[in-house]
Amino acid sequence: MSPPGLPGPADPAGPYRVCFVCTGNICRSPMAEVVLRHLAATTPATDGRPLAEHLAVSSIGTGPWHEGEPMDERARRALERAGYADHGHVARHLSLELLADSDLLVALDRRHMQTLRSMGRGRVPGERVVLLRAFDPSGGGPSDVEDPYYGDVDTFAGCLAVVEPACRGLATALAGHLGRR
Repeated sequence: MSPPGLPGPADPAGPYRVCFVCTGNICRSPMAEVVLRHLAATTPATDGRPLAEHLAVSSIGTGPWHEGEPMDERARRALERAGYADHGHVARHLSLELLADSDLLVALDRRHMQTLRSMGRGRVPGERVVLLRAFDPSGGGPSDVEDPYYGDVDTFAGCLAVVEPACRGLATALAGHLGRR
């Protein structure tokens, strides 16, 4: 299955704004944010410049349960073990402004996708909401990134192992989509 097409930027002169979405914004979405930031620094866009120069990457949660908190310690440890650095993440939750300010909303599971589509109805075009795993070339199509919250650090490492190939696929799609302006 091929990855979904990417919508154009709302502001052609500004960065392309990618926002990952999970439940509390302390596990899956910040992990995906860290991975994409890392990949974007070394992935060239079509103009030869690093993809990172074309992107603004963030993450949010669908609810306020952890707002203001850092990334879950188990997520941070899994990232560090894999060679990624936490950028000082602080959890935020979804608002209509954040929805409107994002060019691409990347849901970590179908429940998040439904929440985004429901909140964005009439405000956010449907093509701006995608599932992360839809970009995993070996994933067999759209599916969920399971929530590791109730697991141990090994559960988080397993979650990261699912997030990484999907983020690589997303970086490749973004690199081909951006840098033409």
